[in-house]
Amino acid sequence: MKKLNIILLAFSLLLVSSAFTRPKGGNGDDVSNILQSIPSPIEISFLIKEISSQYNGSSLNNPKFVENYTMSHKKALNLGIYSTDLGYANLYEKNQDVINYLDAVRSLANGLNIGQFFDYDAVKKLASSSSNLPELLKQTQQNMDLINKHLKDQNRENMSILILTGSWIEAMYLTTLVYEQTPNVKLKEKIGEQKIAVEQIQKVLDFYKTQPNFEGIVADMKQLSLVYSKITIATSKGKSLLTESNGALVYNSDAVSSVQITDKDISLITSLVKGVRGKMVK
Repeated sequence: MKKLNIILLAFSLLLVSSAFTRPKGGNGDDVSNILQSIPSPIEISFLIKEISSQYNGSSLNNPKFVENYTMSHKKALNLGIYSTDLGYANLYEKNQDVINYLDAVRSLANGLNIGQFFDYDAVKKLASSSSNLPELLKQTQQNMDLINKHLKDQNRENMSILILTGSWIEAMYLTTLVYEQTPNVKLKEKIGEQKIAVEQIQKVLDFYKTQPNFEGIVADMKQLSLVYSKITIATSKGKSLLTESNGALVYNSDAVSSVQITDKDISLITSLVKGVRGKMVK
């Protein structure tokens, strides 16, 4: 069962990560570089599990709602949401929920005409020879490239940003729920650190603000940005070290970041995220 959990976690990470390649914006900047600082929703899910051992399946988006999402923008947003829920349920080894969310993800991916890139049997076969999650993710890069190329060729890069936005909102929604139940310094800092993610996601969304069904999402993210504008993130200078890991050179730093965020800020963010997420899953 542990190996199956690794497989499905890799699969859910594949879905979320496929949103990280972007077109070039009007200023010539590669938008994919803008989003490198955004943490994976799965990273946040790991933190939630570390802090709160209780699984709260009722807080996730009901997979039965998948049939309600008939418009492309809703399919993309909830593909991101269900992908995060899939990863979350998988971390807690909730097998039936994992199957239900996997079915929902497949349904929405097929609805967006990208289901052909999610070969679950191939991922499962791949995992049979290795239980190393980073290696699994590395080998699924080819699938992500195919998805991104397909969306780009069809001039549907906007679907990628919607998938990413949905996955990030769901991760934030779960994080704020857990914080309400179990206030924790790590979670508080993680919520504050999302200031960077909010700014970057909004910047990318602005490229598509004139497209159908983007106006409301852009406005919602701007509201979040206003709240986050009051939060400060300070990073102390540290030493950068170049080390080797699995044959690759990796930069490490001992710099320390501190987040200045109040309980009032948390309350406002929680309320806004809940409202935005409610519109997405409706």
